[in-house]
Order: sequence, then structure tokens, then C-alpha cells
Amino acid sequence: MTSKMDIEEYLQKFDKYTKDPTLEAMQYIMNEFGNEYEKIQYIHVAGTNGKGSICEMVNKVLIEAGYKVGKFISPHLITFNETICINNVPIPEERVKQILPKMAKVIEKYDSTHDVKVKWFEVITSLALIYFAEEKCDIAVVETGLGGLTDCTNIINKEISMIANIGYDHMDILGNSIQEIAKHKAGIIKQNCDTIYISQPDINNVIENTCREKNNKLHLVEKEKITDYRIDGEYQYFSYGNYKDVAINLKGKKQIENASMCLECMEVLKQKGYKISEENIRKALKSVVHRARFETICENPKMIFDGGHNEPAIANLKQTINQYYSNAKKVYIISILQTKDYHKIISQLVENNDAIYIFTSGNDKNRYVPKEDLYNEASKYTKNNIYKYELSDAINVARENYNERIIFIIGSFYVYKTVLQLIQGEGYDKA
Repeated sequence: MTSKMDIEEYLQKFDKYTKDPTLEAMQYIMNEFGNEYEKIQYIHVAGTNGKGSICEMVNKVLIEAGYKVGKFISPHLITFNETICINNVPIPEERVKQILPKMAKVIEKYDSTHDVKVKWFEVITSLALIYFAEEKCDIAVVETGLGGLTDCTNIINKEISMIANIGYDHMDILGNSIQEIAKHKAGIIKQNCDTIYISQPDINNVIENTCREKNNKLHLVEKEKITDYRIDGEYQYFSYGNYKDVAINLKGKKQIENASMCLECMEVLKQKGYKISEENIRKALKSVVHRARFETICENPKMIFDGGHNEPAIANLKQTINQYYSNAKKVYIISILQTKDYHKIISQLVENNDAIYIFTSGNDKNRYVPKEDLYNEASKYTKNNIYKYELSDAINVARENYNERIIFIIGSFYVYKTVLQLIQGEGYDKA
């Protein structure tokens, strides 16, 4: 394992999916490494939508406050290294080469005695926790991969658990009702810690009951207490608690709720002795970036990428588009993973108006819904302005024929790298 290609080849050997996840492999690997990860405090973030944005906000504030902050998020957009950062610097290749060969021996030993082999996400999560411990991070912000209860990140001890908006996604694993899904998300609530949660009346009882069982102090963020909302061309502004007229750099009204959770988190950390100033908080929220979330990736023509890939995310996306571009003519380039309910997503997106809808099979025909199926589904809602192309052709068609419109590339994070390569290769004016 002496080169980047060796690392990539090694990681490609691992299955990325499991129907019945457990924490057994994580516990085995961490034990073999002396459980050093337990020396770090963690902020653990779960939820169907918004958890990535919350991680970025909390991470940014803590860095501004002078702490050494580990961050583990998923999925990666370009290389897996970017999912594991300290103070926003991705794990260097040389550190991967130092840690991964040691892990490989442990994983081989585990796989030789277990029917269910170690999965890709378990490898990456283990790498992150070992790296954060070796680098002696003050605190780490960790995003769940799937659910919470049996997600492999749930091995960590927490300073704070944060649960963002909960909706219908990954129902084959998490359950068919919102109550069942909420129980999985509530699985990150551990004994004697603090939990921050954005109120959802139909499932508040699940979170409240779990907090009582685990002797947790619940900090409930109520949407009614978020006031003074306004926007200008660059920022969104809001007030929450003692924080007045806070500016945030992220787009979309849902980010106000996410930012309110971040503010609540900072109050809890200050109560625990962390030194975080209001200036740290304001500076961080005004400059935070979350790639692939309503991100302008090209200015001429205007191209905006958003990885939203489930019903709540698409609803948020539509609200944000209407908020900023209600009067603009639009093109949508859409790719949807086979694991998503494309029928519902298409029904949300496609309207019989003057928007252009271009459907693609993404960048991997084995993982994405065929463009023909998306096109046929869309034809139930409109006969006008719907097309199907390969991803590269879709971008070229949009650029050449509809460059006076705003072009939205949506439906999956996993095409982000390919889209950037296509844009950069074609000599576009970048953002």
C-alpha cells in the first residue's frame, strides 16, 4: 500500500451496503487500537435532512473559537479524504498510508472469523476516529451515515447529540413509519449527555421519551422562537434567543432552523466550559460553506448544484429556488439513485410550466434510475419540455441551448465530481 492507487484499490474491495448493520465490527477494530478514540469528546449529528449543514456550522464555530476540531461527514464529493478533516484540512495521504495498513491486518483478522464482513463505511469511520485520537483533537463533529441506532458512528461517546429534521428516507432499513425512523435517529442519544432537537410535533414524544430513559437534558429548538427573518442578495438574517440579527452564508430558509440548532449547541458547550464568543459564532455563520448544497458551480451560464435526493430535500430545494429565482427561467438536470423513490421525487419536481427538464442516468448506470424511466414518469405530469440525455450531453445541451436560463443540477451528491470535471473540461467560467 505505497501509493494513492493502492489505497483506492484497497477501499474498493469493501461492500458499501448492509441490510442489517451492527456495531460489532466497529467495536472490534477500535478495541484492537486500544480504544484511544474514547479520549475525545464528540458532537454527534443525525437526521434525514440538514445534518451536513449543521456539522459544517458547528465545526466552523469551534474552529473560530480556537479549538482543534475533527470533522467526519459523508458522502465525499471528490475523494474520500475530504470526509475526514481536522480544522477543515483533509486527512493527508501520508497519514492514510500510516494508519490503513495497520487497520487492514485487523480487518483481515475480523473477516476471517465473521460471516458478515467489514463494510466500506466502517473502514472510513474507523480511520477517522483513529486519526482524530492520534492527532489529539479537542473535539470532533461526527455525522451519522444512516439512521443512528446501529450506524457505525454510534460507537462514540458524546458531549452532545443533535437531531435535525426527520423525514422518510432509507425506509428499507429504518422503518416504514415516521415513528420508526425517529426511533432509529434517537438511537444516537446516549446516557447522561445533552440532546439538541428541532421540534417536530408528530414525533417529539419519541425523542422526549428516549431522553428521559437515557437521563438526557433535552434542548428543544422551537421554530416559533426563530424571528426577524430577512434576506438580502448575499445573506439570510434571523434572531434566536439572545442572538439578534445573525447573518448566515448558506441559502434556503431551512438553514435558519439548522443555524438555530448550532446556536443552541454553542450555548450548551459554553455551559460545559468551552470558551466560545459571540464574535466567533457570528463570524463563522457568516462565512460557512457547505459544498453541493445550492452551490453555484459556474457563473456563465449560471449553474447551481444541489445534492438533495429525497422528498424533504426536494421540498426545501423548491422553496429555496422560489425564494431566490422565482422569476427566472429554469433548466433542471436530474439524476436519481435507484435506492430513492423517484416516482415521488418526479411528482414534486415536474410541473407543466416553461421549465426545461432533462433526465439522465447519472454517472453509473448500475446505480441510477435509467433516464428513460425518469422521462416516462415525468410525462405523466407534462408533455412539454422534457428530454433525456447522458449526463455529459445534458450539460452541453443546457449550456448551448439554454444559457439564458438558470441551470439546476440536482438529485444526487454522487455526480458532483463528474459534473465539475465536465464543466472544467469544457472551459466554463467558474464561480
